Amino acid sequence: MGSVRPLAGLAKRAMDMVLSILVLAAVALVVGAVWLWRKRGADKQVWLMLLLATIMIANVLIWTVPNKDGTAPIDRAAEGVR
Repeated sequence: MGSVRPLAGLAKRAMDMVLSILVLAAVALVVGAVWLWRKRGADKQVWLMLLLATIMIANVLIWTVPNKDGTAPIDRAAEGVR
């Protein structure tokens, strides 16, 4: 049972890294969409990029915003609570 704790910490760090990459990718998508819109006016690609960025940010918020008990799903997942 003692070997489970280091794995939980590793999973938490990995999840933190994945969420950070998602946020960075969403920011890059928004910047790219604005640049594409101003440069070429490609409406379909711009809206798809903005939609994808919105979905990515929503997923990050789902994992990080605490519920009414005050615990975020990412914290519960790191502890192994189901």
